[in-house]
Amino acid sequence: MATSAQYTTTPIVEYAQIATANTARDGTGTTALIASGPSTAQGSGIGKRIAKVFIKSTVTTTAGMIRFFISLDGGTTKRLITEVPVYATSVGSSSVGFETTVSALEGLVLQGQVSSVSCNLYASTEKAETFNIIVVSATY
Repeated sequence: MATSAQYTTTPIVEYAQIATANTARDGTGTTALIASGPSTAQGSGIGKRIAKVFIKSTVTTTAGMIRFFISLDGGTTKRLITEVPVYATSVGSSSVGFETTVSALEGLVLQGQVSSVSCNLYASTEKAETFNIIVVSATY
């Protein structure tokens, strides 16, 4: 519990597009960097708190999974943090594609590092289908 109030200073929107199939749950294979924590000489005591993560398909989807990985060493080692099921949807002029938010990542803090190595969040898709991942966060 903090002894003083913590206020965000800079709102941040980061995004990536994932499309390469990757069935691995161990952090290997193709993953996309979707958010990174502060990595400066002043990084100690600074963090980036995730407010919302959006997933939006740009194509027709089949049943599958979007996986999120966290790395505390700039991406060298990645660990599975959560999975989001993707449901089959057909896009068209009168139907929207798959979309959801990832409540399991809300409030996650990507801590600051006092080096060039940052705490990062990565994503991958199980099927070769295209998804936009949008992360809304703020430093504090």
